[in-house]
Amino acid sequence: MDLIYLAVAALSGIVIGIGLSLVLKRILNNRSVAAARLEAQIIRDEVSEETRVILLEAKEESHQIRRDGENEIRERRAELQGSERRVANREENSDRRANNLERREKRISQRESDIDKVQLEIDEIKDRQGEKLESIADLSVEEAKHLIMVKAEDDARYELAAKYRDIEEQHQSEANEKARNILGQAIQRLASDVVSEATLSSVPLPNDDMKGRLIGREGRNIRAIEKNTGVDLIIDDTPEAVTLSCFDPVRRETARIAVSKLVADGRIHPARIEDMVKKAEKEVTEIIWKSGQEAVMDSGVRGLSPDIIRLMGRLKYRYSYGENVLMHCLEVSHLAGMLAAEIGADVKIAKAGGFLHDIGKALSHEIEGPHAEIGADIAKKYNVPPHVCLCIAEHHNDDMSSPESFIVAAADAISAARPGSRKDTVENYVKRLEALEEVASAFDGVEKCFAIQAGREVRIMVEPENINDVEAASMARAIVKSIEDKLVYPGQIKVMVIREKRAVEYAK
Repeated sequence: MDLIYLAVAALSGIVIGIGLSLVLKRILNNRSVAAARLEAQIIRDEVSEETRVILLEAKEESHQIRRDGENEIRERRAELQGSERRVANREENSDRRANNLERREKRISQRESDIDKVQLEIDEIKDRQGEKLESIADLSVEEAKHLIMVKAEDDARYELAAKYRDIEEQHQSEANEKARNILGQAIQRLASDVVSEATLSSVPLPNDDMKGRLIGREGRNIRAIEKNTGVDLIIDDTPEAVTLSCFDPVRRETARIAVSKLVADGRIHPARIEDMVKKAEKEVTEIIWKSGQEAVMDSGVRGLSPDIIRLMGRLKYRYSYGENVLMHCLEVSHLAGMLAAEIGADVKIAKAGGFLHDIGKALSHEIEGPHAEIGADIAKKYNVPPHVCLCIAEHHNDDMSSPESFIVAAADAISAARPGSRKDTVENYVKRLEALEEVASAFDGVEKCFAIQAGREVRIMVEPENINDVEAASMARAIVKSIEDKLVYPGQIKVMVIREKRAVEYAK
């Protein structure tokens, strides 16, 4: 680079000198030779001076560039040497670490082998000790574990049973006291009237001559009455009255109204009888519908199907021991609602379950089966809520699936058992229970017998040594057959045969 700069500077000076010489030649032609030479000498000196300065500057610059390049080269060499030293140090450290890791792996492998040997020795010692213990105790390991587990389970069960008994006794005493208060308050708040209605089975007559007119010529009138109403018309020596007999209370009421209208009208013949029966049927249908609506309004239960309302209205003509079933359902509904409010249960479900709990009795003369099951099926058919259906189905059961079912069953028992609810003397009630217990006690193997739930259920305790499970089931069927043959009772009776084997020991 320095030689190029020098060459360029030299060439520049030569070119400049040649140009100046040509200029001087021209000048000399016009001027004197002396003056031209003088000027040429002056110009040549100036050019030489400038050329020398340029050359000096170029040399100085080239020397500076060389020095800078040498310095940079030295710095780069120093950095490379430092990097080489660091790389060498790292390689040396890596080698040392690798050696250390190898030594550690060897030590760990040695320790693992030692541990394995010790573990084998421990297992052998355990096996020998276990064999010695088994030979001493004459038990295997599994048998010993089983005995320990059985002992632990027995201890835990004993402690849990003792704790459970204490807690149960405490809560039972508190619950009984609270239950008595709640029931007392609910009964006091309801305070409904006693039963004053009874089943009407006779029609008064103005005179005994009306009996002959009801019979008609060759009995055509009485046959027409019985054919159109489905009721047996009993004409006996009872003065100024005839008796109506039918298993269906609605038919009996229709016949009563029709016969009363015929007696009041005085015109008694088959055509007139048919017209009066149709009018009586319409009248009874309207009474049933209005009675059902009034009962729904009184109970406060909403959202019932019209068919459900009609079935509830039919209960107006249904009686149980002189107690009107529709009034009984209303009473149970009010009691169940009060009890549910007191204990924090669902009031709507309890009221609806209490109101509909005996709806099956409206069809119990037409459909076979317990009225609780019939009522539950009817409620399901007409989209009554499932919880209410459970209350209907379970109000005579021992096992309840919800608090509302317990409440409905309790309210039903309260309504049926309160004074004046049913027209039945204490003597008849006791005789009925005694007769039920006597029938059940007549079978061999019966230890004890109890009639409960106002004669709706009988529980028989049998001797477990003499009666097995199969014989207990056979005994239950035999007792049911005997009750059906020997006793007269309303509704149904539940027979429960209980066979219990007890192991009793005394700690001394």
